[in-house]
Amino acid sequence: MITPMRVFVLLFNPRTENEGIHTIRVSDRNRVLMFESEDDATRFALMLEAQDFPAPAVEAMDAEEIKEFCESADYDWEVIPENGLALPPEHNIEETDWQLEAEPKDSDPDLDDIRRKLEGLL
Repeated sequence: MITPMRVFVLLFNPRTENEGIHTIRVSDRNRVLMFESEDDATRFALMLEAQDFPAPAVEAMDAEEIKEFCESADYDWEVIPENGLALPPEHNIEETDWQLEAEPKDSDPDLDDIRRKLEGLL
């Protein structure tokens, strides 16, 4: 199968410091789904939302760029052909890597004090 030049992937927090790509877990490996069809990617994103997963954005990207990312992150990839059936797994992980990175590591007492004072002004 020849991989199309442009594919659609699901991103969380696109174009932010906390951007993350949607993967599914197959055995002990992460796999990025590359959809040939934007409609199929959107349908998959809506199914994720229906499972109370955060809403991903459907983004067009170069297939080779995604493959390079996967190789550097030691992820697998799969091309979902147009009108191919892709269903989200029944169980989602509780905390994603991009959510963990967004959470503050340790609370700073000085910042907490400043925050309380500012909230008191409101």
